[in-house]
This record gives sequence, C-alpha cells and structure tokens, in this order.
Amino acid sequence: MSLVTTESLKAELEIFDIPYQDDSVLDKMVEQCICNRLQTSEILHEWVAYSATKQGVKLTMDTLEQFEHEVLNKKSKSRKTSRKEEASSRMRDISRMDDLIKAEEEEEDLLDSYSTPAKGSQKRPLTTPEHPRSKRTAAPMASPSILLSPASFSPNATPSQKYSQRGGKGEVVVTFGAVQGTRWVGRKDPGAGVQVEILEGPEDSLNSSYKYMFQRLRDVRNVLTEKIEELGEGLRTHFSIEEFSPVSLPAQDSITVLGQICCDSNGKLNAQSVLLEAGPEQGGQQVPVDLSELKEYSLFPGQVVVMEGMNTTGRKLVASKFYEAVPLPFYSSEMKMETDEEPLNVLVACGPYTPSDSLTFDPLLDLINVIVRDRPDVCLLLGPFVDSKHEQIEKAQVIETFENIFTRCIESIVDGTRSVGCQLVFVPSQRDIHHHFIYPQPPFSLPHINKEQAQRVTLVPDPCTLLIDGVTIGLTSTDILIHMGPEEISCGTGSDKFSRILKHMLTQRSYYPLYPPADEVNMDYEKFQSFGQMPLTPDILVVPSEMRYFVKDVVGCVCVNPGRLTKGQVGGTYGRLLIQRSPQSEDGKRVSPCLTAQVVKI
Repeated sequence: MSLVTTESLKAELEIFDIPYQDDSVLDKMVEQCICNRLQTSEILHEWVAYSATKQGVKLTMDTLEQFEHEVLNKKSKSRKTSRKEEASSRMRDISRMDDLIKAEEEEEDLLDSYSTPAKGSQKRPLTTPEHPRSKRTAAPMASPSILLSPASFSPNATPSQKYSQRGGKGEVVVTFGAVQGTRWVGRKDPGAGVQVEILEGPEDSLNSSYKYMFQRLRDVRNVLTEKIEELGEGLRTHFSIEEFSPVSLPAQDSITVLGQICCDSNGKLNAQSVLLEAGPEQGGQQVPVDLSELKEYSLFPGQVVVMEGMNTTGRKLVASKFYEAVPLPFYSSEMKMETDEEPLNVLVACGPYTPSDSLTFDPLLDLINVIVRDRPDVCLLLGPFVDSKHEQIEKAQVIETFENIFTRCIESIVDGTRSVGCQLVFVPSQRDIHHHFIYPQPPFSLPHINKEQAQRVTLVPDPCTLLIDGVTIGLTSTDILIHMGPEEISCGTGSDKFSRILKHMLTQRSYYPLYPPADEVNMDYEKFQSFGQMPLTPDILVVPSEMRYFVKDVVGCVCVNPGRLTKGQVGGTYGRLLIQRSPQSEDGKRVSPCLTAQVVKI
C-alpha cells in the first residue's frame, strides 16, 4: 500500500476539478485514508459518488465528517464482517477436512476387515517426516513419546542426527566401590516404603517474596558476619584457640586472626591479591596477607579461615599457619535396621534433556526406558528441563509456552514410570526458563498433578538435603564446580581441584560458599542464610557440572558428578547408586553406608 500524502490528494482533486475549502481538508482526507486503509484514487471515487447524490455539496470539514459517517464507517464494518465470514469459512473447511479424513479411515477400516491375516492391514499411514503422527492420534496419552512429540514445540523440529548416531550407549565410564557382581535392579516392589524427607525447614517459605534487587548492603553484611562468627566459633572450639586478635592491630608477637578471604581488586584471586576481612568483633577491617611462608594452602573468595602470623605494622599479615574450617557431623539415626534389608537403588540425572540442535526429548525418552528396565527405588532428576540456553529457545523458535512444555515433560516422566512405581524427586535449575531464577530456588509447582501421582512425586528446592531410608543426600543443580574452579588458588595440597572445591563446600558447610557469587547467580542472601547452608555433612553429595563426571570420597562424603544427560548435540551421562545402609555398631556409633556407584552413558 503506497503512502497517501496531501500532495497526491491535491493533484487528484485538480484532475477531477474539485474545489476544496483549505489545506485542513487535505489533512482530514489523509487521516481518513490511513484509518480506512484507502488509496488516494479510492477515496476520491467514493467522494465523487457521494457528492453526486448530494447536489451542490462542497468539500469542507463539515461535509467530510458527514461523508465519513455515512460512507466510510459503513464500508469499514462490512469489510470486518467479510473477514470474519472468511475465517469462519476456513474453519468449516478444516472441519470438513477432518470429517473427510475420518470417513476415509472408517472406509479403510471396513476394507481391512475383509483382508486376510496374512496380508495384514492395507491402511495408508497419514504421516509426514515432520509429523510422524496426526494430531488426532496424538491426543490420547498413549506413551511419553507422544506427549513429547517435537512437532508440537517447534515448527522446524527434527531429531538430532548426532544424538541418534552416538556411540557407547550404556557404557560404564566411572565406577566406585565393589561393583563386581552388582545387580543394578531395584527391589521387587520399587519405591514401596521408601520415605523421602527434606531436612531443612518447610520449603513453602521459599515461595514467599524475595528481596533480590532490593537487598540492603547492611543486610548482606549481616549475613556474611554471622557466617564468619558461626564458623569462627567452631574453629576456636576445635583447635582450642583462646581468642582472636584484631586483624589491623600492630603486634610484635604472633597473633591468631579470624576473617573471610577476599580479593583486593575485581580480577581473579592470586597469591599477591589476598585480603583477610575480619568480622565486627575483630575490627571489621581488611588487611593484605603474605602467603610466602605457608607451605600448604587452598583459598577462594568468601572462605572463612583462621590464620596465625605476624602483623608488626598493622598493614600486612605475614601468615605462618593456616586453619581450615571443619565439617559438620554426619546424620545418625536411632532407627533399627535388619541386616538382610535390600539395598536402596537410586538413579541420578541432570538436564538438559534435549540435544542443543533440536527440541526433541529423545534423551529423556531413553532415560525413561532405563528407569523401566532397572526399576530404581528413587530417581533424582535435576533441571534444566526447559533450558534457557537452548538455541531454539534463545531464538524464540517455539510455538508453545515454556510452562506447557515443562508440564508435558513432567507428565511424560510420571506416566512413563508408572509401571515401576519409583519415587520421583524433581530439583529446579536456574537455567529453567519457566521457573523462579533467584538462588536459592523454590520447588516447582505442579497444580495439575493428581493425588495418585502426587504420592510418588517430591518437589524440592535447589539446594536441599534429603533423608531417604536413613541415608542423607545433598543436592544442588547450580554448577558450583565451574564457578569456583577459576577462583580457587592453592599451593602444596597434593589433591585435585575438584576434591579441594568439594572439601571447601563441606568444611564451609554451604552449598554455595563463593562470595561474591558468579555473575549468573542471582543471590538472595536472607533466603540463602536459611536454605543455602548444610544442616549436616551428607552421606552423598550430588553436584552436577559441565566439568567431567566423577565419583569421589571427600572427608567421608561420597561426592557424585553424574554429568549432564546431553552434552551439546550428543548424549551425555547419568549416575546410579546402590546404597546398603549399615546397622549401628555395638557401642552405638554410626557406621557409614556402603555405597556402590557408576556413571553410565545414556
């Protein structure tokens, strides 16, 4: 549609030799053309026809308003009516097409009834490569694969070729414990009698309002101060330290100071940029630390430590001894246990559950088949379920809401594992695009889940500590390993970086001890103080990461990185645990559970 201007109208009026009152008439006619989507010639034809019925009428502002009311408005209404009728006609055509398809299928069913068993059905499949099933046949929830049909999520959804051609399916890549002769099959009645409990406070409180972006610096400072004081008291008691000295007070003798490690700039921490920031009771000031006399250390920003050394000027602490925090005790239960009790079979998987080049949930469907085959008692499934970093989601190439995709994903898991009867635990991720993205995260909400399904579904926050049949499992879907890896510095420790980071988590008693947090972590410190801390040292700590999968024993806690179910365009890994809870010793002391673990390619 070409642009209507006063010049074009003026030229047309001169052609028809139509006089007009003034230039305001031309402006009014341009407005009428735009509002009614008319060209210059069209409005003039309408005016000539109108003026012919009104003898002696002149082109003024008053007559233009009458012309708009009597002619243009009526034509606009008729155009809207015709568009509605056209749309209705198209809907009838679609309905008529459905009737034709239904009639054709009924006719073919009738023909099939006369065919012999040897020939089988001669029905033609109404399919296309992009739509393997018609929408009419996909309506009933026959299987998870129907619910997760890619065509319903993206108009150009095609299965990932690299994922379908992957190698090493079912290959065990990591083993831990006595795996020889182990049967990775759950109990005869999986999930029966298995109790899944959350050890922290009621998770409903995480659904209340957050103060992120409205946090006062004083409140954040108070949270960090309480952390320093709490861990400092544990260190003082454990190492029999009489008292802590102010960090910036000049002293000619060796002093013992308590504080939090921080960096003197916005860059990465290094041996020359370490500061020790004390709590208010020790002066609340910062002092640079000289690490040259320490033979062994491992430090990161936010770590609460005790250091012993000389600070003769009050401007630099020359550290000579380093005390690291100690972990909390393990869980102990007075519940008696039969020696012949069957072990607990737990499956652990972390999203994303689709390849990066396709919105097909083939990896998730393969995982459901593994669950049906191995029949675990508990499945720990961590997000992201609808990944915000997926290419098609970033480019807005989906045709369904994120909430609907997530709901169908969860329904597929629940319905697909119904025959197994296992307990399902769903943990959110900050990469779940449809969910709350502040850390710590509240649990998912599934308002449409029925009572039968709800009995074996547990929705937990990130992070959380679970108690399952007397065994404690710590869970977090936040990639703390990749966040802390570049920030941690060490010397002479003799251990690998992952083990050091995991030990820091246990000794700092926190699921996210790094401060300040990574840019992608939106931290609410008041919630973090209540829900981001470890209430005890878990028997098993699950820390999924982009880094390479592993199973490690760190200060008595078995730490598992099951990897991610997909790695880019190809398949990833999942973990499985076989836990035999040991009975208490005769003197009543706790005996750690026997654990066998594997990481397996999907």
